[in-house]
Amino acid sequence: MRLPDSVTGSFLVVLGAAAAYGGYILPPVPGQPVGPNVFPLVIGTGLALCGLAIVFGIGHSFEEEEELIPLEDGQAAAPPPQGKLQGKLYGLRALLPPALLLFYVFAADRLGFIITAAIMVYITSTALGAKLKLALPLAALSPFAVHLIFGKLLRVPLPAGLLPTPW
Repeated sequence: MRLPDSVTGSFLVVLGAAAAYGGYILPPVPGQPVGPNVFPLVIGTGLALCGLAIVFGIGHSFEEEEELIPLEDGQAAAPPPQGKLQGKLYGLRALLPPALLLFYVFAADRLGFIITAAIMVYITSTALGAKLKLALPLAALSPFAVHLIFGKLLRVPLPAGLLPTPW
């Protein structure tokens, strides 16, 4: 049984709101600008926003959905590969997360967090089927958002690499 996107998105909104509320009611640590309450508040808010995007179908085009092949018992199966080459390369997507993790480990100190994360986001989004007009802004903006949250707000040291450090 497949759940509709509205149910999944609503669940994420409730879960994110609960995490954000939990972070909100945690007392801050005296003398520290960022305490243990900030992390669940930031993550919960982000999760709730992602859930709202799923509920309202932001970033999803319904006419691009492929027709699934029905099985004997009436359940829907995955769509068939479009060609021999795509079918062979489709299985290689499972190697993408460990390959990107290795890339980050070896490149983050040399290139810096922003450049490395932008490359990783672009490769991941295009591998998942995002069009260029979505993949490029996502790759450009998401590393800066992560840097602002973790580097500036939470003061987690992120490698600067090729970019000058004052930014």
